[in-house]
Amino acid sequence: MREVNYDERQHLVYARARALPPETMTEWLRAFARHAPAGRPLTVLDLGSGTGRFTPLLAEEFGGPVYGVEPSVRMREVAEAGAAHPAVTYLEGSATEIPLPDASCDLVLLFLVLHHVRDHQAAAAEIARVLRPGGRVLIRSSFPDRMPELLWYSYFPGARLVDEQVFPRMEPLVEDFAEAGLAYVTVDRVQERIADSLSDYADRLRLRGSSTFERLTEEEILDGFAALDAAVDTERVARPVDEESDLLVLERS
Repeated sequence: MREVNYDERQHLVYARARALPPETMTEWLRAFARHAPAGRPLTVLDLGSGTGRFTPLLAEEFGGPVYGVEPSVRMREVAEAGAAHPAVTYLEGSATEIPLPDASCDLVLLFLVLHHVRDHQAAAAEIARVLRPGGRVLIRSSFPDRMPELLWYSYFPGARLVDEQVFPRMEPLVEDFAEAGLAYVTVDRVQERIADSLSDYADRLRLRGSSTFERLTEEEILDGFAALDAAVDTERVARPVDEESDLLVLERS
């Protein structure tokens, strides 16, 4: 499948399309704090930080410097304009080329990032390099061997097929990271509210902020929105959209 270029269109809509309700952001920060190393402050790497959805919040939560590393120039520009923080530095880089010194970080977050990384072994080695002993890696991802039943798959069945192909399977991913000295700790299943109503959910999906849309045909997209709009028309009382998501936790030996 072709690579998604976030400098073309995605940077224009990503922040709005992937925004989460405040209570969901709080729930994710609680999950990150549960699995972070003890002690504060912590130096945090937000790897694949995009438009800075979590980056300034990580600085508030962990009290130390946060580095948002992102390969897309346009996504970084959006982050610098809309998610600035005195403790945050946005840097050009990627999962396989992190512009930080050895053993400089206590915590690394990859939030919906690894499906864009081709060489997981190289990424694991690079992440291990910048982590201090006892440091933690938090990986929010979908895993085809644990694929959740997301609501939008009901309207865009091709999206599930795409995600099953592009997202990494958990077992080989854990093996790749273990070889780099990053040991499995646990998988946390996080309950998150995605939207407060089906109508709000549809409005966000129309922005096509998920990279999966880039891999669907226009016919699949139009058919999906037609079905979703029909469902929205029947919504008399707001129906919140909730999902379960996996957070894989690893530790540097």
